[in-house]
Amino acid sequence: WLDDFESDDIREQLYNLWEQVKPLYLQIHAYVRYKLKEKYGDIVSEKGPLPAHLLGNMWAQTWNNIVDITLPYPDAASPVVTEEMIRQGYTPLKMFQTANDFFESLNLTAMPETFWENSILEKPADGRELICHASAWDFFDNDVRIKQCTRVNEEDLFTAHHEMGHIEYFLQYSNQPVAYRSGANSGFHEAVGDVISLSMGLEKIVFLPYGYLMDLWRWDVFAGKIPKDNWNCKWWELRHEYQGVEAPVDRSEDDFDPAGKYHIIADVPYIRYFVSFIIQFQFHRALCLKAGDYIPNDPQKPLHNCDIYRSTEAGNALGDMLQMGSSKPWPEAMEVLTGQRNMDASGLLEYFKPLQSWLEEENNKNDVFIGWEPTQR
Repeated sequence: WLDDFESDDIREQLYNLWEQVKPLYLQIHAYVRYKLKEKYGDIVSEKGPLPAHLLGNMWAQTWNNIVDITLPYPDAASPVVTEEMIRQGYTPLKMFQTANDFFESLNLTAMPETFWENSILEKPADGRELICHASAWDFFDNDVRIKQCTRVNEEDLFTAHHEMGHIEYFLQYSNQPVAYRSGANSGFHEAVGDVISLSMGLEKIVFLPYGYLMDLWRWDVFAGKIPKDNWNCKWWELRHEYQGVEAPVDRSEDDFDPAGKYHIIADVPYIRYFVSFIIQFQFHRALCLKAGDYIPNDPQKPLHNCDIYRSTEAGNALGDMLQMGSSKPWPEAMEVLTGQRNMDASGLLEYFKPLQSWLEEENNKNDVFIGWEPTQR
């Protein structure tokens, strides 16, 4: 699985990326624990790991579903995207048409007619069995499709953009020989759609340790470094070490909690998502520079306010990288767009700098403990 990255020191590179973003994660973790303790009292430890079942997600990998608890200014007006989509009469088809419009506005390739004819954008009503996990498919010869049981809500609108990002990548490298019709590395493919739909800290940042540790666990399982009778306990050790979460009840080797994740039982590598969440901000920063909607060190043009919609300069630069497929090593593809040959989290940290500064001030004001003490489970 690591061969995809064509680097002998890729594990060290990934560790260094995690170390770059860890201070920001620790601030979010501490703030969320403080807010959860305010709500639930002694159920939440003042200095311990977070109970995984209180984080609003089955795997505790994103925490945006507890935003009603963590929002610092609950009375402040904020966009209610799902309600607005329903008010405007959005349908699953219109959601994908909106995503297509964004890619077209960048001077990238529109979805071919066969895409609209052959894709499954809603759960079939005729009783057919279908795995609803969203996915994008390249059948070659300009036959590209998405399978998604789309519902009209904000989350699925993001997913529609993400999956169409895969399709755009397929279309851009379609003139490459078959052997090179894939992403420069697997993280590139996941990053393209997400560049279009960069989201909030409770989704992007808190995912990073989970995205990192899952394949740390699997690589060591594959290498025989974790005895079979310690698989589940090691899983929770890693979740404690990197995420700072603990199981809601005591677990043992009679349980096998990793199997609750689709990518584990479906044998799908997961480190691509960690890589994607890092490099999409590298891509975003480069595209924003091309679009002229971001100027380093200019408070009037910060990275987090950049919008590349309708920037053909940004789209052309992105297209130049995507068209390479895997015909060159990924550092060369990275360099075409960003001018960098290494994966680097500085774009992510710059994007979230206002959040990190606010969290540090807030946590200091409330004398919040940063980090976590050992779990009692």
